[in-house]
Amino acid sequence: MPRRTMIEAIRDAMDVSMARDGRVVVFGEDVGFFGGVFRCTQGLQAKYGKSRCFDAPISESGIVGAAIGMAAYGLRPCVEVQFADYVYPAYDQIVSEAARLRYRSNGDFTCPIVVRMPTGGGIFGGQTHSQSPEALFTHVSGLKTVVPSNPHDAKGLLIAAIEDPDPVIFLEPKRLYNGPFDGHHDRPVTPWSKHELGEVADGHYTIPLGKAAIRRQGSAVTVLAYGTMVYVAEAAAAETGIDAEIIDLRTLLPLDLDTIVASVKKTGRCVVVHEATLTSGFGAELAALVQDNCFYHLEAPVARVAGWDTPYPHAQEWEYFPGPARVGRALVETMEA
Repeated sequence: MPRRTMIEAIRDAMDVSMARDGRVVVFGEDVGFFGGVFRCTQGLQAKYGKSRCFDAPISESGIVGAAIGMAAYGLRPCVEVQFADYVYPAYDQIVSEAARLRYRSNGDFTCPIVVRMPTGGGIFGGQTHSQSPEALFTHVSGLKTVVPSNPHDAKGLLIAAIEDPDPVIFLEPKRLYNGPFDGHHDRPVTPWSKHELGEVADGHYTIPLGKAAIRRQGSAVTVLAYGTMVYVAEAAAAETGIDAEIIDLRTLLPLDLDTIVASVKKTGRCVVVHEATLTSGFGAELAALVQDNCFYHLEAPVARVAGWDTPYPHAQEWEYFPGPARVGRALVETMEA
């Protein structure tokens, strides 16, 4: 299979979707002529024209609001919010309109939109280009939330999201855009520590929303992670020598609870890892679900490793989010509990 970066895989997913379905439109800030700030939409306007891939004013609320109206009248918009940090002006549109349209209309209208957003840190973006706001969306009924960790999954999940009849929040870890991150490094030599490409099939394929992937088989402890933290968890397991089973959630909502429960019942221990801040992060929901469903199988408390409860610290970026050392300590402490 061809080897592609996540950027190329995401672009290919939109290309395939636009070719298959004339209702699919792509737009956002600098998305058309410029091809997006990360070049995820490069070439789409030239191929499909300005009526299907176009630039929007600098108004996230306007971008998402227009997409909701388009979706209600039969189109399938895939819009880009330039950074996840910029989504807050559009949050009212996403929560009050997109997530509720099917329910408030008793099914007369649906909202098949995808809101793509680069998310997370590791590229020295500072406070306004590095946030991980996934928990703001997993709290909202009616939304689906996706976080891919590799190019193959990014393409299949994005095509599935575009074809889904309801709104999907698609969060793209920026640190993985140009290749899988080498999780063994607490600090990068460059923003991209490793430029490996992922195998991505040509043409149309989908990965079902709501199905996790077991990235590493193990019997001692279950690690729940998504996005960039999958690689950090793999590095921590390798460095500590602990036989960890690492589950890449891929979709936060709908969540593959069956895979999680089966793994924790097997291992008896669980560590949850995410880049976002600890308090009220999605890891708290994961810990509660493991407690609810695996209580009599747990041999230690569920541990969480996450970002600091502070605004994003530019000068201490690589201390802020979990590295293999912090995850490794959590694995050791969980095994010793």
